[in-house]
Amino acid sequence: MTIVGAMIMLPLLLCCVALNAQLSSADLRDDGAPLSIPARTAFAEPDPHAMRRHEDGSVSHWSGSLHWFGDFANTGSLEVRLQLAGDGPPCALRLSVAAQPDETGAAPAGSSQSLVARSEGGGDELAFGPFEIASPGYHRLTLTLVADEGGGDSPAPAIRALALGGAAAERCHFSLVERRNAASVHLGYPVPPTASDDVEWFYCEVTPKTDPLWSYYEATGWHRGYFGCQVNSPTERRLIFSVWDAGDEAISRSKVAAENRVQLMAKGEGVDAGDFGNEGTGGHSHLVYDWELGDTLRFLLHAEAEGTFTTYSGWFWFPEREEWGLIASFRAPRDGQLPHGLYSFNENFSGANGQLRRVCEFHNQWVRTTAGEWLALEEARFTHDGHGKQQRLDRSAGVRGDRFYLANGGFVDDSDPSAVTVAYETLKRGASAQSHPSDQELPVLPH
Repeated sequence: MTIVGAMIMLPLLLCCVALNAQLSSADLRDDGAPLSIPARTAFAEPDPHAMRRHEDGSVSHWSGSLHWFGDFANTGSLEVRLQLAGDGPPCALRLSVAAQPDETGAAPAGSSQSLVARSEGGGDELAFGPFEIASPGYHRLTLTLVADEGGGDSPAPAIRALALGGAAAERCHFSLVERRNAASVHLGYPVPPTASDDVEWFYCEVTPKTDPLWSYYEATGWHRGYFGCQVNSPTERRLIFSVWDAGDEAISRSKVAAENRVQLMAKGEGVDAGDFGNEGTGGHSHLVYDWELGDTLRFLLHAEAEGTFTTYSGWFWFPEREEWGLIASFRAPRDGQLPHGLYSFNENFSGANGQLRRVCEFHNQWVRTTAGEWLALEEARFTHDGHGKQQRLDRSAGVRGDRFYLANGGFVDDSDPSAVTVAYETLKRGASAQSHPSDQELPVLPH
């Protein structure tokens, strides 16, 4: 299954937080000791897969350039020692240090410095520096192989770590763990207490503002599933609708008893439906659909409870046809409830390019009760996964007029005055000039 995006599902949030608590800390250093940055935390460019990452933290067989990102609280001198992993051939390496551009693409003038060090082979360390960190904030450390003077190409040496010293290295912050994804960020929508157990329809619009590979912008999530859009490859984009099985099996759906498995009831034309696992288990469906950056995508969830079962159906508005189209409908056992715990999220589901910025707007959220009353959802609570607590601090949410936004990645600080970065802070958007679907256009399942 291609959707690692379901990692942030609500039943597993506590598990994610507990896992990250056991990982190496990226706390700020203030004891003057060198800070060791494992080589495998680097990002390769232009090909994100152009390196081998090893369990001991080292990197080998890399090409292009390697990039590490740190948030520097102090200015001053920065010394960098490149620790090599094993003997290698003679080579020259260039290390550049530059302040990260802000969200507009602007960077401080004169913020880039570059130094070259040469290895004669057989050594275990190369020293660079000192560099001068002139301003606090995020900086990028870039390593490239310098071509031989004779025009030949030496193989890139295996690298174990970067060791940082000097005044600027004190109280700097790097993510030190293997996972390179940007933190997953979420909006939780409170429903008025009078309608909290009575939501039949959940409507949300999504406008992606960036579209790097391996992005998942989820619109209508609830206690039992999720529905949104993904960038899966340079040539493929998808609409994803999935519902979790009952029980606590997290890996293999083959281990889920028949009475705990959700059942596919219907699916739309061209939709693929099947199983998923490794992040909880359940019924998965997707439609390959070429949505474009800046499109406003409209998602609609319907629920019908009957005894201890609930049937959940995901509908998408196809503007080229000017009609709602069914993605899929699943019957969920051990339920019998209507949707609650409503949320949206922004996720980077492959860490190979977790250094890229992802921003998406979520707007015009509504619910309709079984009595036919439409209620606007104008408040949202910001949360992030455990990875965003200690490691990846480049995550935020905010309000732009009548829209919420979620941002993650990029190793930048959010400059929007509405931005919040503390988990469980509440945002309130302006009243939407748009409206919910009319009762007359609400779709019905085929019989």
